[in-house]
Amino acid sequence: MARDLDYGAFMDKFVIETTSPSRDQPLHGLTCAVKDIFDVEGYVTGFGNPDWARTHSAATSTAPAVLAVLRGGATCVGKTVMDEMAYSINGENIHYGTPINPCAPDRVPGGSSSGSAVAVGATLVDFSLGTDTGGSVRVPASYCGILGFRPSHDAVPSAGVIPLAQSFDTVGWFARDPVILSRVGHILLQSPVTNPVKPSQIIIAEDCFQLSGIPNDRLGQVLVKSVEKIYGDHIVKHTVLGDFVEDKVPSLKHFMSTEIKEQQYNIPSLAALSNAMRSLERYEFKDNYGEWVTTVKPDLGPGISERVWEAVRTTGENIDACHSVKTELNAALATLLQDFGILAIPTVPEPPPKLQTDPKTLEIFRAKAFSLLSIAGVSGFCQVSIPLGMHDNLPIAVSLLAKQGSDAFLLNVVESLYDTLKEQVEIAEK
Repeated sequence: MARDLDYGAFMDKFVIETTSPSRDQPLHGLTCAVKDIFDVEGYVTGFGNPDWARTHSAATSTAPAVLAVLRGGATCVGKTVMDEMAYSINGENIHYGTPINPCAPDRVPGGSSSGSAVAVGATLVDFSLGTDTGGSVRVPASYCGILGFRPSHDAVPSAGVIPLAQSFDTVGWFARDPVILSRVGHILLQSPVTNPVKPSQIIIAEDCFQLSGIPNDRLGQVLVKSVEKIYGDHIVKHTVLGDFVEDKVPSLKHFMSTEIKEQQYNIPSLAALSNAMRSLERYEFKDNYGEWVTTVKPDLGPGISERVWEAVRTTGENIDACHSVKTELNAALATLLQDFGILAIPTVPEPPPKLQTDPKTLEIFRAKAFSLLSIAGVSGFCQVSIPLGMHDNLPIAVSLLAKQGSDAFLLNVVESLYDTLKEQVEIAEK
């Protein structure tokens, strides 16, 4: 049965605008929506769950990230549906409904910033704010065919934003246009607009592209041809990222199980990286919400309920090793990329899954996805997901990563590459 495509049903509508509008403001005339994880004065921050909303009061102040875009001239038109407690990358919410994927209505929109991605993808707003801990901006951006930016860890203030796991939480944003993506970024990052710097190298992670179920001529080759056209073929390099990470991040041995080594569908060192990330995420989630969950016993949807209770029961084993992995990976990738290098990977390994897919059948998909998503998550590097059109009528995307603190540089690279990427996509789709 066809779904009623009422995209706006997944946004709690209100209007907040700057008190002193001016055409000189960089975001003047632009509309935005914010994920229901950001405090907005006078509204209860619902965190995707009615039991959370019921047990919490209205916010007494507005999150600095929201205030920043308002002061930049944007008009906020509402809050958007999110996954419960931000603990999923699917985008399905049994309480408030699942936002409709504008590229593929029978597929999930991606989470946990699902409503924010759909609001942009369905052209309800010019840009939106979300958060990304394990992939919650990058995944829905990929699934909804739009741009999504996860900034360097701690680059954008997270005050007034309900945390999931502070070691990985970031405030991210979505846009359909790279110029708007950059404008919003410069406001949130409080960084001046500078002249673009040409990348010194763009490193293609060959094993990560081999992990993808998308043919390479629709993914990696589209990017390579675009880079060669803009910057020249001499800056394109290749690496086997899994081998590099295994060699340079010795603390991963604590998370490298026999099961991981035997998995035919994964890259062992990146699967171990994902294990480390999810271990620390569970530990911090328990620290944040263990008492509330055990006291309130909230009604949680399938998949999320199991994940939340697994976190509440976690023992915090190997937490010191998790922090060591973070430090080692950050240093290793900084050495690999240097000041103006870019790492290229698929954003996710496959197109979006169908709605209401059984959580157990999604486990292999999630494992592959998190092995890619954990690279930026654990290192703290910035990452942008760039749409590459449709393959078999489903949206696909590629990601670029730059070292921690190089957010403005990465935004400029996206602007430089975007038009040529679109040309190459059109050629590849013929």
